[in-house]
Amino acid sequence: MTNQTAPTAGMSLINWLLLLFLSLLWGGSFFFNGVALQEIPVLTVVFSRVFLAALTLMLVLRIKGITFPMDKNILFAFMVMGLLNNLIPFYLIVSGQTMISSGLASVLNATTPLFTALVAHFLSGEESERLGPRRIAGILCGIGGVAILLGPSIGAVGFTGDQVIGQLAVLAATLSYGFGVVYTRKVSQTGLTPLVTATGQVTATSVMMLPLILLVDQPWTFMGNISGYIFLALGGLAVLSTALAYLVYFHLIGSAGSTNASLVTLVIPVSAILLGSLFLSEDVTPQMVLGMLVIALGLLIIDGRILRRFKQKSPA
Repeated sequence: MTNQTAPTAGMSLINWLLLLFLSLLWGGSFFFNGVALQEIPVLTVVFSRVFLAALTLMLVLRIKGITFPMDKNILFAFMVMGLLNNLIPFYLIVSGQTMISSGLASVLNATTPLFTALVAHFLSGEESERLGPRRIAGILCGIGGVAILLGPSIGAVGFTGDQVIGQLAVLAATLSYGFGVVYTRKVSQTGLTPLVTATGQVTATSVMMLPLILLVDQPWTFMGNISGYIFLALGGLAVLSTALAYLVYFHLIGSAGSTNASLVTLVIPVSAILLGSLFLSEDVTPQMVLGMLVIALGLLIIDGRILRRFKQKSPA
C-alpha cells in the first residue's frame, strides 16, 4: 500500500483533467438512472449499481493480485463510507429523480462543495481544508452558476407536492456526500490505494443493501420482463459511473483534498446537460452557456492560480 500525496492549495493540471473526466462519468449517472427507472424500482437501481461495480472492482483486484484487507477497523471504515457515499445519497438522488428531472437533480447535486467545505472546515482538522475568503468566493461563484442553470430551460423549481420532496431528497444527499468526502479523506491517509478503497466501499454497500432488496423489491418478480437497454443502462451506471468513477474520485481526494475533489459536482450539471443535448436531443440555451461560464470562473477562483498571476503582474 502506498501513501497518498498531501493536498495542495492549488490543483495540478492532471487533477483538473481528472476532475473533468469524473464529471463526465458522474454526469452520465443521471442519464443512466433516468433510463433504468423506466422499468426498475429505486432500491433495485441502487443495488444493481453498487453490486455490479463491486464485482467489477473485485475482478480488477484479482487480476492485479491485490489482497482485499480484512482488518476489522478497515472493514468498519468501508461500511461508514458505503453508508455516507453510496447507500444514503444514491437512494435519495434516485428517489428524487422519480419526482424531478435528471437535469434538475444534477443541478441541485452541485451544492455538494458548499456542504463539504463547511463540514471540512469544522471536522477535518487540516489547515488546508480551512475556509478562507478566496475559497468562499469561489464556491459562491460556482453556486451562482448553478443558480443560473436552475431555470426554465431545465425545469422550474416547484414549492408544492412531489417537486419539493424530490428537491429536498437531493439536497439531503449532498449533505451526506459532504460528511462522506471528509471521512473518506481521513481513510485515504491510512495508505489504502484508491482501488482498494473503492472496492471496499461498494462491496460494503452491497452487503448492507442485500436484505433490503430481497425484502422490499423482490427482484425475481420482475427481472424476467426487463428490456435489454435497461441492462445496458445498469452496466454503464455500475462500470463507468461507479467503479471507474470512484477510482478517479478517491485518487483526487488523496492528492487534492476533500474540498477540491468535491468541486466535481459543480461541473456535473454541465456534463449532464451536454449529454442530454447529444443523446436526448435537449436544447442548449444561452442561459446554460452563461451558467457553465460562471461555474468555470468559480473553479478558477478556488484554484487560485489566476489570482496569483494577477498579483505577480501588478506593480509593487
